Amino acid sequence: MTTRERLSATVEAELLEAGREAVANGRADSLSGWVNDALRRQAEHDRRMGALDEFIESYEGEHGVITEDEMVAAARRARSRAIVVRTPPTKRVRPVKRTRGGGA
Repeated sequence: MTTRERLSATVEAELLEAGREAVANGRADSLSGWVNDALRRQAEHDRRMGALDEFIESYEGEHGVITEDEMVAAARRARSRAIVVRTPPTKRVRPVKRTRGGGA
């Protein structure tokens, strides 16, 4: 079983309200659970960013510093290979214009 500790924290009112809404809407079992999940996601994010920093440092140590031009070129290649998924636009039907008087 995971050891738990009580904590007291000051948070922004909007975040507290978002947590309460999550509980009210059934997206979280409790406010404590919601906060715990948020802290877990942040810890995982921080771990991944640290691993990315280490990878880039290792890569640049072996291949040299990544330049701005190389980053722009890589972004351009990624965009050119991206598959865009969009809902097709709905066809707008224009109303038929009726003339008054019924004739020409």
